[in-house]
Amino acid sequence: MSSARPRTGTFRSLRRYNYRTWALGAVVSNVGTWMQRTAQDWLVLTTLTPHNATAVGVVMALQFGPQLLFLPLSGYAADHLDRRKLLQTTQASMGALALGLGLLTLSGAAQLWHVYVFAFLLGTVAAFDAPARQTFVSDLVGEEDLPNAVALNSTSFNAARLVGPGVAGVLIAGVGTGWVFLINALSFAAVLVSLGLLRKEELHGAADARRPRGRLLDGFRYVWSRPDLRCVLFMLFLIGTFGLNFPIFISTMSVTVFHAGAHEFGLLTSIMAIGSVAGALSSARRERPRLGLLLAGAAAFGVGCALAAVMPGYWFFAATLVVIGVSAQTFTTSVNATVQLSTEPAMRGRVLAILLAIALGGTPLGAPIVGYVADHFGARWALGVGAAAGLSAALVGAVYFSRRGQSQLRFGDAAEALEAPKPAPRFPESL
Repeated sequence: MSSARPRTGTFRSLRRYNYRTWALGAVVSNVGTWMQRTAQDWLVLTTLTPHNATAVGVVMALQFGPQLLFLPLSGYAADHLDRRKLLQTTQASMGALALGLGLLTLSGAAQLWHVYVFAFLLGTVAAFDAPARQTFVSDLVGEEDLPNAVALNSTSFNAARLVGPGVAGVLIAGVGTGWVFLINALSFAAVLVSLGLLRKEELHGAADARRPRGRLLDGFRYVWSRPDLRCVLFMLFLIGTFGLNFPIFISTMSVTVFHAGAHEFGLLTSIMAIGSVAGALSSARRERPRLGLLLAGAAAFGVGCALAAVMPGYWFFAATLVVIGVSAQTFTTSVNATVQLSTEPAMRGRVLAILLAIALGGTPLGAPIVGYVADHFGARWALGVGAAAGLSAALVGAVYFSRRGQSQLRFGDAAEALEAPKPAPRFPESL
C-alpha cells in the first residue's frame, strides 16, 4: 500500500492506533479536569470567600504562573526526555494532587491558602506536562496529520468542557466539591493506561533519539529570529493574558449578576464548550490555517466579549458564550498548529513551551487585574477587558501583515525561513 496516498477526513488521525488509544484516555481525563476546575472556582468563590473574584484570580495566577517560571526547564525537558515516560510521571502527579485536595476538602479542613498551595503545585507539574503533551502529538501521528491531530485534541478538550462542568455542577449541589476532586483523581488512570498501551515502535519520536543537545535559550533565539512568530505570539499574549479568564468571567456573571446556583454556573461553562467544539472541528477539516481566520477569530472574540458584557439575562448571556467559544477556539487552534508546523522538530518542544508560557503564563498578570476589575467595577466591566484584548490582538495582526504585504499564511521548511535574509511570514495552521 502506498504511503504517499493523502489522508483526508475530519477524524483521519483516529485511523492511527497510537493516536486513537491516546485520545480515548485523554478524553476521560479531560472530563475530570473540567470537573475539578469548576469545583475549585465554586469552592473559592462561594465557600472559602464572600464572592471574592480577586481570590479566583490569585488561584489562576498560582496555577498558571509556573508555565512562565519553569519555561526554560519545561521546554528543554519536552525536547530531550522520553516524552511518554515524562507524561506518565506528570499525569500520575496531577492525579495525586487532585486526591490530596479532595481528601482535604471532604475533611472540612480546607482553607483558602490550601487551595493556593495546591494550585501552585498543580501548575508546577502542568508546566512540564503541557509542552510534552503538545509535542507528543507529533510522536503519535507524524508531520502529515499533525494539524488534524492538534485540532482533534482541542475537540476532545472542549468536548470534555461540554460535559465536565455540567456534571460538576450537579455533583457539587448533591454531594459537595470534595467528591468532584476525588473523581478527577480517578480519571487520570485512563490516560496512564492509554500511555502504557501505546505501540512504542510506532512512535515517530522513537526514531528521533538523536535529538541535538541544544541550549535552554535556543528556543528564545529561534522565536526572536522569526518576526511572523513574534507577531502571532504577541496576539496570543494579549488574548491569553486579558481575554482567556473564563473562570472569572463566568463565575462572577453567574453569581453576582444573575444570582445563579452551582448547577447553572456549571451549565454556562458547558454551553460555551458547544462553541469551542464547533470551532475545533472546523479547524480539523482544514489542511492549513489561514490568516483571515486567525484575524477573524481574534476580532470575533473581542466582539463576543463585548456582547456578553451587555446581555440582560442568563440565557442571552449563555448564547453569547457560544460565539466566544467558537472564536477563541478558532484563534488558539490556528496559533498552535501554525507554530508547530513552522518550527523545526528539534526545536518544537522549546518553542511550544514558550507558546504555552505566553498563553497560560500571562495569567498571573491578567487574572488578578480582571478579578480586581470585577470586584470593584462589576463583572460586566471585566468582560470589557476581554473585549479590548481581542480587538487589540486583531488590530496588531492586521497592521503587521498589511505592512508585510502578506495576505495568506505560508508554510514551508522552517530552516529555510531562518536563512532567508527577509523571509516572508511563515505560519503553521493551528495551535
